[in-house]
Amino acid sequence: MSEFTPQRNKAFVLEAFETLFNKKDFVAAEKFWSSNYIQHSAHIPPGRDGLFGLIKSAPPESKYENSLIMAEGDMLMLHGRFSGLGLPANWIALDIVRIENGLLAEHWDVIEDEVTREKSISGLPMFGAAFPS
Repeated sequence: MSEFTPQRNKAFVLEAFETLFNKKDFVAAEKFWSSNYIQHSAHIPPGRDGLFGLIKSAPPESKYENSLIMAEGDMLMLHGRFSGLGLPANWIALDIVRIENGLLAEHWDVIEDEVTREKSISGLPMFGAAFPS
C-alpha cells in the first residue's frame, strides 16, 4: 500500500465527500468509508449505514461545498457548507475525520446555521472568506 501523505489524505477525503454528498453514489462511497465507521455526530445515526441512510433521506438538491481542509497525520478538518437540506438556513460545518487503513474510520462535527453577511455582526461571511496568508 502506498504511503498516505497529508496531500493524498486531503484529496481522498474531498473525493469521498464529493462521491457521497454530491454524487450520492452509495456503491462508490463504500470504498471510502470503513464498514466499522464510528460516528460521533448527535444528528447522524451510528455507523456507515447511519450516514448513508441520512444522505439517502436528504433532498436530491442537497450538496456539500468545501472551503478549507487541513491535515495532520491521519486526522483532517474540513470547513464547509451543506445546502439544499430543506432547512431555514444552510449549515456551516467543521467536520473532523480520522483515516485508518486507507478508509474514513471516525467522524466528529460542529454545525451552525449560516448567517448572511448582512446579518452578521462582523459583516464577514461564514463561508468562503479569504484567509490571511
